[in-house]
Amino acid sequence: MSINVYMFISIFILCIYMLSSRKLSMGIYDDDKTYMFHQTPEKLCKDIISNIEFKEGERVLEPFAGTNSFYNNLPEHVVKYRCEIRDNLDFRHFDYDGIQPECVITNPPYDLGENDRKRKNDFFNILMFFAEKQYIKRIIFLCSAACFNSLTSKRMMLLNQSNAYITKISTTRVRKWKGAYYVLEIGRHNNTFFDYYLGNYE
Repeated sequence: MSINVYMFISIFILCIYMLSSRKLSMGIYDDDKTYMFHQTPEKLCKDIISNIEFKEGERVLEPFAGTNSFYNNLPEHVVKYRCEIRDNLDFRHFDYDGIQPECVITNPPYDLGENDRKRKNDFFNILMFFAEKQYIKRIIFLCSAACFNSLTSKRMMLLNQSNAYITKISTTRVRKWKGAYYVLEIGRHNNTFFDYYLGNYE
């Protein structure tokens, strides 16, 4: 084998190693090409939870538990539940009407990985899934700028029509993730904190 061939093979192996290492360091799991997620830093989850007032006995659901960074750090005085697709606990199959969770807190996936299609921003669909359940009094989502920007005027109108309103926005940054991230708190109290214009502007 020539020196050039050896060099090519060495560089190829090095590139594969670097890509694999980067994927693991970002906490992205893609074992069966069905779903991917970013592991949420536990310290960030603790900080978010520390700024939320939970009632005694409040029923709290973490529907995309991942490595349980939110779930494990919820206060002891709440009644907590979790879903995780890798544990065969799909969030859509949770007993919502029976348990009637009052709070949802999670870092939802960007893409639910359904069907054989290109990646799609499913943030709004996930948000509406919970917003339409009126016994859920508040929704707390950690989301990327891309997910936040998917809340168009028409989508905000639909969210408000479901009696769900953004009550607080906090911003944060995680070094291993790209761009800004936001903590959205959504409640049932009508407000104009986050308003919208429906006109078509040239």
